[in-house]
Amino acid sequence: MPFIEFVVMIAALMALNALAMDVMLPALPDIGNALGIENENDRQQVLIAYLIGFGGAQLFYGPISDSYGRRAILLGGLALYAVASVASLMSNTLDQLLLARFVQGVGCAATRVIAVSVVRDCYTGRQMGKVMSLVMMIFMAVPIIAPSIGQAVLLMSNWHWIFSLLLFAGIVMLIWCWIRLPETLPKEYRQPLNVETILRAYITTVKTRVSLGYMLAITCVFGGLFSFITMSQQIFVDIYGLGVYFPIVFAGIAVAMSLASFLNSRLVEAVGMRRLSHTATLVYTGSGILLFALSSAGIENLIVFTILSATLMACFGFIGANFNSMAMEPLGDIAGTASSVIGFVTTLGGAILGYIMGQYFNGTTQPLGFAFAIYGLGALASILIAEKGNMFRALHSN
Repeated sequence: MPFIEFVVMIAALMALNALAMDVMLPALPDIGNALGIENENDRQQVLIAYLIGFGGAQLFYGPISDSYGRRAILLGGLALYAVASVASLMSNTLDQLLLARFVQGVGCAATRVIAVSVVRDCYTGRQMGKVMSLVMMIFMAVPIIAPSIGQAVLLMSNWHWIFSLLLFAGIVMLIWCWIRLPETLPKEYRQPLNVETILRAYITTVKTRVSLGYMLAITCVFGGLFSFITMSQQIFVDIYGLGVYFPIVFAGIAVAMSLASFLNSRLVEAVGMRRLSHTATLVYTGSGILLFALSSAGIENLIVFTILSATLMACFGFIGANFNSMAMEPLGDIAGTASSVIGFVTTLGGAILGYIMGQYFNGTTQPLGFAFAIYGLGALASILIAEKGNMFRALHSN
């Protein structure tokens, strides 16, 4: 497969997850009204149910893909994603929708685990960091346009039809991968599927200092990101009154992350993953503290909030790919299982952290600022664990 097609395919696989999240944002009020959700903060369950399925299922896809290969597991996950999209489309009660969203997350979990595993099968070190940065750059086009697409669907029809879009995307990816994606894990490198082997791989992942530290750091950063996603519709619509223009500002913030991912792909081989990502984590934490301080002082300014949000998302562009690459680097022999453990912990942990802060939304940006600040400090502490108290340079041993 040509390199460009490989990068675009991996990005598109990972983008299915972002699409399933961000296209829903403009529809949350309509879903809440249609399904009788009285507490506005409870609308976030539509996002969290998906994230729980997405995070939890990753723990199982890794060992299976290490034993049976990447391709078949990926195709099965994409098929499940499409079926769950149909179930979501036909949902008429909150329980039905939450169940369908959970199953949709379970199906999409395969795309995350397999995508990262396939990259790790083919690349290592800074090359892997460069590939993941290019993937993130293309992948970020989805959060930029997804809310606008969701808003456009709502202008033409009701919220059910948003899931028609997800169904179409799932089928397209299923056909593309079926035709073009080769198997990247040769049979001689596959691991036997037994409980002892799986547990050993799980333990190896969490006992490897670098992997554990960066896994916890990603979890903390995801906590801030998911806090932003779960509160964004309420902040931009309820606080700042943007209404149907909310997707435009959201897209502008997402552009900052995409540009940062592009810059990271250009700089990572020359500057190094640690220098870029550690610096970005410091800026991330400082921006969160500033947002919390301004909100606590009663300053709720759309321009200031947008600038700080764009800065925080740009930091994520320098953090996500590098932290994932550094967490995976020592675990090439168990890439699938390691990817599943890292995905399980970071996604489920980040979803829980985001949901906790989302429930504290009080009509101000203060809870979001606090989330970025406290989770940023947690990420910095996790980096120090990974690097034995050092920052900006790699250790000679793990």
